[in-house]
Amino acid sequence: MSAMIDPVIVARIIRETAEDEILPRFGHLAAGQIREKKPGQMVTEADVEAEKVLSRRLLDLLPGSKVVGEEAVDADPTLLRNLEGAGAVWVIDPVDGTSNFAKTNPRFAVILALVVDGVTRAGWIHDPVTDRMVVAEKGEGAWLADQRLSVLPDGPLDMLNGSVKRSGRLASLVAQVGRRGSAAHDYIDLVTGVLHFAHFKKLMPWDHAAGVLIHAEAGGFSQLLNGRAYQPRSCDAALLLAPTEGCWRSLKPLVE
Repeated sequence: MSAMIDPVIVARIIRETAEDEILPRFGHLAAGQIREKKPGQMVTEADVEAEKVLSRRLLDLLPGSKVVGEEAVDADPTLLRNLEGAGAVWVIDPVDGTSNFAKTNPRFAVILALVVDGVTRAGWIHDPVTDRMVVAEKGEGAWLADQRLSVLPDGPLDMLNGSVKRSGRLASLVAQVGRRGSAAHDYIDLVTGVLHFAHFKKLMPWDHAAGVLIHAEAGGFSQLLNGRAYQPRSCDAALLLAPTEGCWRSLKPLVE
C-alpha cells in the first residue's frame, strides 16, 4: 500500500479539509445548514462540503481509484458496489457523530479508509477539535503521531469499560458501559487506554473499515458475532471488538 500513496499526505489532506470545511462551521450552523436525511439521521453542510473536498483531492492523489462516501451513497446507494470489485476505493465518513457536531458536542471526527481489492490497507481517524490523528497501515501498527498504540490488557469482566448501545444485563457485570454518539471516538478510545470493548450493529463501511484495522494493528481482536471476519462492506451483522479472543468469547453471550 505504501507504494500507492503516502499516508502522511493523506493525513495532511484530512487535516486541511477539517480546518477549511468542518471547524469553521462547528457551533456556527444556521437552521438551513442542518437537515434530517432519514428519520433520526442528520446531515449538515459540513458533512456535504467536506466529503466533496476529500473526494476530489483523494481521487487526484490516486488516479483510477474510486470513492464510497456516506453522503454520496445516501444520494446513490449503488456506489456501495465499488467495494465489491477490484481496485482502490477511498471510504469516507466526513463527519462521524453528525448529531454531536450539530449540537456543538466536540465528540465528532473524520474517518477515512483505503480499501484495495476488498481489503482495508490503511485507516485514518482525525479528531479536529483536539487535532489527534490515529493512523494505521496493514502490518505496520497503529500510531498517534510518533506513539505506537496498543489496546488495553484483558481483565475480569467487572474491570472492563465498553461502548454498547443497549447494555441490558451487561451493565451490571462490567465496570462501565455506554454510548456517546461517535464510532470514531469509540475506536480512538479503544486504542488510547479508555475502552476495553465495543459492540456495533448495522455496519456501514465508512463507520468501521478504518477503525477495525486500527484496532487490529493495536493488538486487538474483533469478529462478527456470526463468527465471520469483518469485511469493509455494508452488512446487518453485529461486530464485537475486545482486547483478546478470550475476552471476546466472554463478552459475546452478554451482547447477543
